[in-house]
Amino acid sequence: MIAKIVQGRGFRGVVNYVLDKDHSHLLYADGVRLKDKESIIKSFVVQQKLNPKIAKPVAHISLDFSVQDKNRLSDQFMAGMALEYMERMGYRDTQYIITRHHDTDHPHIHIVINRIDNNGKRISDQNEKLRNTKICMELTKKYGLYIASGKENVKEHRLKEPDKTKYEIYHALQSAIYKCRNWQELKAELLKSGIKTEFQNNGATDKIQGVRFGKNGYEFNGSKIDRTCSYSKINYRLQQNERLQQAQKHQAEQPAWEDDMEFSSTMKSITSSLGGLFDILQPSPVYDENQAEVFRKEAKKRRKKKANQYRQRL
Repeated sequence: MIAKIVQGRGFRGVVNYVLDKDHSHLLYADGVRLKDKESIIKSFVVQQKLNPKIAKPVAHISLDFSVQDKNRLSDQFMAGMALEYMERMGYRDTQYIITRHHDTDHPHIHIVINRIDNNGKRISDQNEKLRNTKICMELTKKYGLYIASGKENVKEHRLKEPDKTKYEIYHALQSAIYKCRNWQELKAELLKSGIKTEFQNNGATDKIQGVRFGKNGYEFNGSKIDRTCSYSKINYRLQQNERLQQAQKHQAEQPAWEDDMEFSSTMKSITSSLGGLFDILQPSPVYDENQAEVFRKEAKKRRKKKANQYRQRL
């Protein structure tokens, strides 16, 4: 999940956009009249006037999810994610609407928030971009959502040379590395895809400091293909493949009755060296409807409080 935050001056344009009748529907709202779009806009404007000095009272946020998670993303799930995201970001005690759009392949929702809260105070945007990135990643991991690499977001069919060849090498490397134990095996595997491998030494010494890959007349340093394709990163992965295979071979050769402490020690070492990879692969918690219900009850209390404040002003 990623989020994009835009600040705006007026509510009319953004409300009309997010409630476009052809490709959207309202999931949730708080603090606004829902008779029609005009009522929603007027509700935002009335509260905006509690602090007319603020030039940009609009927070428009789009929450985008991977198409890989499409089957999981019910309206209820996405509304719950939006509520938890807003709570963590500090968007509290204010008006908002949450809508879902269906105009793209990837599922996404839009949130319109009044930065002027129910008490007439402006909701701070200090360090908002940094907090946004951190919270999106935390929620993505918490609910086991798909995390795409930067390469997966590129429209490769539109690429021209030499970028087209660079991506071909990248995909070939990702496919080959996991099944090779050393550089000799990797070089042979890449040759099947027409990719040549060349090492770069440190000056006049025999110490290897880099690697280059070539195809279709183009050559690239490994780190220029992707940061995971540098010599040191690939070498580390090949070493882990070798160690894991040795451990598995040792286990297969052990008699059934023999103590397996040595194998366990080897596997613990591998697990430790992978830097928590096995922990990441553990099942992530699923969406908790009870948690969403807590958010809804809190929102109901805020609506009641706001209604009382409104009556007192009258």
